[in-house]
Amino acid sequence: MDIKPFYSFFLFFFIFISCQDKKEAVTNQFFYIQGEAQGSTYSIKYIAKEELVHKNEIDSLLTAFDLSLSTYRNDSKISKINAGDSTVIVDKLFVDTFKTSRDIYNETEGLFDPTIGVLINAYGFGPNKKHKSLSQKEIDSLLQYVGFDKVKLEPNYTVSKKYAQTYFDFNAIAQGYSVDVVANFLKKKGISNGIIEIGGELLSMGENSIDNKKWVVGIDDPLQKPDERKLIETIAIKDLGMATSGNYRKVIVDSVTGEKFVHIVNPKTGKNEKNAILSATVLAPTCIEADGYATAFMLMSIEQIEIILKEHKELKVMLLYVDKENKMQRFYSENFASLIFKKS
Repeated sequence: MDIKPFYSFFLFFFIFISCQDKKEAVTNQFFYIQGEAQGSTYSIKYIAKEELVHKNEIDSLLTAFDLSLSTYRNDSKISKINAGDSTVIVDKLFVDTFKTSRDIYNETEGLFDPTIGVLINAYGFGPNKKHKSLSQKEIDSLLQYVGFDKVKLEPNYTVSKKYAQTYFDFNAIAQGYSVDVVANFLKKKGISNGIIEIGGELLSMGENSIDNKKWVVGIDDPLQKPDERKLIETIAIKDLGMATSGNYRKVIVDSVTGEKFVHIVNPKTGKNEKNAILSATVLAPTCIEADGYATAFMLMSIEQIEIILKEHKELKVMLLYVDKENKMQRFYSENFASLIFKKS
């Protein structure tokens, strides 16, 4: 018997099994990507056996996003449209943001309205950042240009405006959508478990499979001091987008009465109004929805919000507000309690 073939086969079999063992020994691990975008920062954490996404890919993706929707870039599609160019062909990023904005505009009876940009700029909250007060006459003159019912996405993917002065400002919803865009990119790369955060808006994909639990995130206390990081609630989430709206660093305290409130521009009245709701945290199937509704809820009463929640069972909401005695209270939607993280 010639034993050489036998040993050759044995050696091949041993190498094959060893390689298989090494391949199977590769376990899932955390991968992190961090950077700057949209005037803030982003952070991505995903689970995989090997690095599947690189920082330059995310940066390129977010740059393309800004070239479509950033009012802080003169070369973006939205800036060209705002400047009066009616020939601009918008991309999918603009179309998706436009359509979701239109839906939330209708659902909130105009309290969420991205055509408020002309007022935002006039108050100095836009790119020029020159804050000023407006007279009623000035407000009335600008209100005629506000209204999502005065703009239209044409079949050829151009945007028409009833008034040339109408100014789109998607900043109250675009950041949430950028989170969804990054999440969809990760999914195409084969990633099913991760968490993406951009400027405070986030989305959880699947679970933290390494620690065998949902993703755990914190919600800031709106009354915390500028040098503090104080959480008012911790929740565990899976496959949910989350956005919190509220002037966390700009809660105003009346020097005479001690009353706490925030200022936000109402697109229906044009006024920079104060509201007892200090923050609105919304969780939804997508971050763009969470972002849009969180913004709208800052202008609504709890009773108005409850009406919306009856129609949209998919929304999970926590509101922090000041009662008549100037004490902060919490409002939870019925389905929010299941998210609250309980330490074992």
